[in-house]
Amino acid sequence: MLVLTMILFIAAALSLVFLVLLHSGKGGGLSDMFGGGLGATAAGSTVVEKNLDRITVIVALAFVFTAISLALLLV
Repeated sequence: MLVLTMILFIAAALSLVFLVLLHSGKGGGLSDMFGGGLGATAAGSTVVEKNLDRITVIVALAFVFTAISLALLLV
């Protein structure tokens, strides 16, 4: 159980780093390379950015839950 939780924790951590790097900042980001900056409306972000936000939140929650699980398993 501990090994599976560690694998999930590492996968969530690496995925979270990758997803955060995909977000565009003030001057764009890696998401512009994949079409995230195309067709941005004046009112907000594109569908790609919204989906990227949702996926990032889900992976961040998985990261937090696996971190808590590891802490409880190692006590």
